[in-house]
Amino acid sequence: MHWNADTYTQKHAFVSQYGTGLVEVLAPQPGEWVLDLGCGAGELAQEIASRGANVVGLDASADMLIKARQQFPALDFQLADAASFQLPERFDAVFSNAALHWVPAAAAVVRQVYQHLKPGGRFVAELGGKGNVGHIVEALLRQLHQHGYPQARADWWYFPSVAEYATLLEQQGFRVRLAQHYDRETPLADPKTGLRDWIEQFGDNFFRGVQDEDRAAILTATEAELRPVLFRDGQWRADYKRLRIVAEKP
Repeated sequence: MHWNADTYTQKHAFVSQYGTGLVEVLAPQPGEWVLDLGCGAGELAQEIASRGANVVGLDASADMLIKARQQFPALDFQLADAASFQLPERFDAVFSNAALHWVPAAAAVVRQVYQHLKPGGRFVAELGGKGNVGHIVEALLRQLHQHGYPQARADWWYFPSVAEYATLLEQQGFRVRLAQHYDRETPLADPKTGLRDWIEQFGDNFFRGVQDEDRAAILTATEAELRPVLFRDGQWRADYKRLRIVAEKP
């Protein structure tokens, strides 16, 4: 998955804007050490640092980290994979917003988070939950299959249920304090191209091996299919379902 950091920050700023509420759940304290796992372009790492915490931002996208370092040069950003990172620090909290659904190796992520927390440390995260963007995924796959791409899948995303993710956490040793699955229909930025922009930013993997002319036809057909469902009051919307987690290392 290639991330266009400029497009991400210009057209999909809702990702970090909604994440501000998760920072309130984290409630970072002055002097704490916080790992922002999947920090993207760094907006929420900066928000956490503004509360007086020491922040390390970690992301697997070099392009995103270039943007993060340009925007917030005083912060520490590092390139690493959420399923295999190794840092010398042990943290008071690990924070993650809208990132971990990109890492199907969920058990490995939970293990790394647990290992990098101090005893009593907390894990505060939000990711796509079961059924997330279900209308978009179903329509895209249907159009891909109809246009001659039966191999199309959405298996690079991981959208767990409450039970699935809470079980992973408990098996690792966490005490799960909150596990909430909720609907968060999200308006997309451009009234005309919002859905297409979203698919091209976040769903590029759908089009691996797809010819350019077929890609254009599939996008047009997907827009037509979803317009009665996801276009209202002059604006495209994405049918987000989120999973919010607060867990504690004993």
